[in-house]
Amino acid sequence: MINYVEKPIERSPLRRWFGREFYIAKRFLKWHFSGVKYSKINRETRCPNVWIEHKSTLLRKLKDVDMYLQYNKITNLKLAIAKIDGVVINPGEVFSIWRMVGRPTKRKGYKEGMMIHNGKVATGIGGGLCQLGNLIYWMALHTPLTVKERWRHSFDVFPDVNRTIPFACGATLAYNYIDLQLENRTDITFKLNLWLDDEFLHGTLCGDYQPDSKYEIIESDQRFELQWWGGYTRHNRIEKRITNLQTGDVTTELVAENNAIMMYNPTLKE
Repeated sequence: MINYVEKPIERSPLRRWFGREFYIAKRFLKWHFSGVKYSKINRETRCPNVWIEHKSTLLRKLKDVDMYLQYNKITNLKLAIAKIDGVVINPGEVFSIWRMVGRPTKRKGYKEGMMIHNGKVATGIGGGLCQLGNLIYWMALHTPLTVKERWRHSFDVFPDVNRTIPFACGATLAYNYIDLQLENRTDITFKLNLWLDDEFLHGTLCGDYQPDSKYEIIESDQRFELQWWGGYTRHNRIEKRITNLQTGDVTTELVAENNAIMMYNPTLKE
């Protein structure tokens, strides 16, 4: 059965600007008046048990993307993780990427990086921070943390090259209303550590208790579909399989069902 997806509508630049600033102001008010307790950095809190560690490649050769944008992305990542590394997510707290990072600006040292606008490669100050959202989201899926807010990528822009995790297991970001937020509804304290080396963005999520379950992310029902308006879409289903390490009991949770508009023809070799 085909999942019908509407062709995206292009908005005028002025409408996009007003819409963006409206939602930024709305989110800013929510941060300060919602009563939510947000996570903070705490270097002294120790969480010695590693629940998951992950890394992602910093420099990727992407079609029609200048490499200087990739190097600028590294600068942007350094600035952003300096605001997040060491954050402790205590029980009852919410972690928000944008509340910790703040607005990326030239004045803060952020550079022009790659962004995606309506499925096309664009540039903007602070571009490339989606890699940070992708890594944190993937790690969170391997813990009992609740994903309170996450926005999926609406477009499949580049063909797969050496893919190591399922398609659409990332989290797109745009200051500040397209955010990644994790809520700790457990009695476990979690700590997020992030760092860069010459090749990779690294991350670990650690807890003050050892994991009592094994978490696996399962992809199924992956397919490409030709839509009525002539474009292709990519579909898949992502589930989390949780195995209790003491009893062996297995539960499965639906994470997401994805339909992304493809910006390349999957029937042709690139």
